[in-house]
Amino acid sequence: MGRQKRQHRTVKLLCISDERDPLIYSPNIKERFSDVDAVIGAGDLPMNYYSFIVSMLNKPLYFIFGNHQLAHLRRFMKPGNEIFEPRDCYETSVKHTFEIDYFGSTYIDGRVKYLKKLNLIILGIGGSPRYNDGDNQFTELQIRLKLIKLFPKLLFNRLFRGRWLDLMITHAPPRGIHDQPDPCHRGFCSFLWFMRVFKPRYLLHGHVHLLDLNEQRETQYEETRVINVFQRYLLEVET
Repeated sequence: MGRQKRQHRTVKLLCISDERDPLIYSPNIKERFSDVDAVIGAGDLPMNYYSFIVSMLNKPLYFIFGNHQLAHLRRFMKPGNEIFEPRDCYETSVKHTFEIDYFGSTYIDGRVKYLKKLNLIILGIGGSPRYNDGDNQFTELQIRLKLIKLFPKLLFNRLFRGRWLDLMITHAPPRGIHDQPDPCHRGFCSFLWFMRVFKPRYLLHGHVHLLDLNEQRETQYEETRVINVFQRYLLEVET
């Protein structure tokens, strides 16, 4: 029996961050975006926006938090950690009971996740550089440690799926790529190191608003395509 040819398919992702898009937050969302396979949220968007998208499109949504719109952040964190880690549920007012509260979405900050139906490996790192000691702000060292902790799962993918990673979803950009000189919008150097070593096909970030449609949105760095998904970006990935 001859070897079967491996089938390729194109996955369409609706990537969003930072500002609600009137074309998405609309009764016509199904007509415009019903063909997407999944939605990626790169931070600074309210949870009810994610809930609206999921309920209207009935497609999976994977998200991280940025440095704004943090009203629900604590529900997804382990209490008492300086370097936040995700948790699957939060305690309700009834003692010893827990409930899932994803607003129809999946929180991926600090996680490596294999999306079997899409054949994609994704990773999420939320937050921004520390500039005023607010929630979900991190030093360069903290971000480096968060990335290092993910190495075992990345290695598993490399050994059993033939690659480390497909999509790296961050809120802040890498240092020197799409970032700005002020402390808040400066990128992380650790992302540059990570791209060189683990070679994700794409790094999708938000945080830096594109006030001019002619501003640069995409940059190639080593083997990674870095894309600012501010407001809305449709990405087609061959898997």
